[in-house]
Amino acid sequence: MALWKETPTPAAAGPVAAPQPVPPPERIAAERAEPRGTTDPSLAVPPRRPAPRVEGGESVIAANLTIEGKIEGTGNVRIAGRFKGDVRIDGNFNIEPGAHLVGQVAAGIVIVGGELQGNIESAKRVDVLEGGIIVGDVKAGSITVAAGSRMRGHVEFGWDDEKSLKMASAAGVAVGKS
Repeated sequence: MALWKETPTPAAAGPVAAPQPVPPPERIAAERAEPRGTTDPSLAVPPRRPAPRVEGGESVIAANLTIEGKIEGTGNVRIAGRFKGDVRIDGNFNIEPGAHLVGQVAAGIVIVGGELQGNIESAKRVDVLEGGIIVGDVKAGSITVAAGSRMRGHVEFGWDDEKSLKMASAAGVAVGKS
């Protein structure tokens, strides 16, 4: 029983053609993937373009890697291996437990779970996790130090650059960039 009203189509004059067999799905897929006889350039499929670069993503140095160089740019960086060189990014920087970095760090938020031998400059926030080690100076808006972490160096936090310049000039100290 049909759910709609069908109207019979008039039979074509002449012999009735036998139904054609349906090709297998693999053949259908192959024919769709590679059209035959396409000579018109406007119908050609353009080559694939590389994926667009995503600004502000995360870059990772894996635990089994040792790299020497410099890291600069935007986005977040996480180090689980060993890195020797300076890091200057507009984003967050994370030194995983067991990781080792020798160099200067300038980033928005710095999280130290491994070992850093170098200075942290102009960070908004620095978090030193349990087991984290910093051998160097830290200059940040705020710092959080967990029990079980270690640090050797000079720490300045809670000061804006303008406030520290005013305090130093009021005290008669010559201030210069080092």
